[in-house]
Amino acid sequence: MQRRRLGKSAIVVSDICMGTMTFGSQADEAEALRVLDASFDAGIDFYDTAEGYPVPPDPKWVGRTEEIVGKWLKTKPRDAIILATKVSGPSHVWFRSPKREGMTALDRRNIMVAVEDSLRKLGTDYIDLYQTHWPDHDLPYDETMEVLDELVRAGKVRVLGCSNETSWGLMKSLQTSERLGAARYHTIQNNFSLNNRRFEDELAQVCRMEGVSLIPYSPIGGGVLSCKYSNGARPEGARFSRYLEMGGRQAAMAMRFANDRAITSAEKFAAIAEEAGMSPVTMAVAWSKQHDFVASTIVGVTGMGQLPEILAAADMILPDEVMKAINKVSREIPYPMG
Repeated sequence: MQRRRLGKSAIVVSDICMGTMTFGSQADEAEALRVLDASFDAGIDFYDTAEGYPVPPDPKWVGRTEEIVGKWLKTKPRDAIILATKVSGPSHVWFRSPKREGMTALDRRNIMVAVEDSLRKLGTDYIDLYQTHWPDHDLPYDETMEVLDELVRAGKVRVLGCSNETSWGLMKSLQTSERLGAARYHTIQNNFSLNNRRFEDELAQVCRMEGVSLIPYSPIGGGVLSCKYSNGARPEGARFSRYLEMGGRQAAMAMRFANDRAITSAEKFAAIAEEAGMSPVTMAVAWSKQHDFVASTIVGVTGMGQLPEILAAADMILPDEVMKAINKVSREIPYPMG
């Protein structure tokens, strides 16, 4: 397992990060603990969660994932784990804690309540990477960055990051931190995969020039790049199968990932992987890691059976001919996601 620095910070992490958003829903506690143990044994030391997990969203599940991660954390040396979590922010009301009715902004009160709740559920006195899950562009960045800086100074948080942020928002936050002399964002967690390369358009250059690391999520395109949804299949229990059944916002999200163009490109990528003698999942994870602006690629599973293909990407460098073939497909079917 290779290790890389988070932005300009002192924290160095494994280049594969175990995401936990299904723990407590699609993966029950027992299976989640097995996955966490297996990941740790394989050399993964970086774990990402959020106050609003697990998904798909349901008020009865909110916060369950942090509780599971906290239970597991007690079985490991704390200094051996780099732990990341998030405060929800305004965009997705269902991600917030039920204890904070009406509190959805990235203001001082909301962040202070959120971090204390996460520390309690995780059973730790500090968080290695604390991230804003969704941006709050209607609130001046001064308030958000000031309170986050207080958390760093108090020792409750080591490093800051953002998620689902825009180029404008990332640059605005960095400028605000510099002006205030406050702690800055060292990471950004955005969607980035073979089926969604939009990050390369602008944000990659921001990361390179400003010393911010991408921690990409959904490197397998929400499972689409495994080809599980090919030929109109809707596997029982799969995330987007469930989202389509839920309708509304969730169904719309499913179709962003699992539309016809995305499925067609996934099949073309799978043919490249087969020719190279690897699974499409392994190739997708390896490709994600093979970018200079990426620190660690977040992977997620619902069970132990999905781990081997992901872990096969550890230490893998895709040869030039594979990268060229991938880029050819990307040019033919650009940005399949909506």
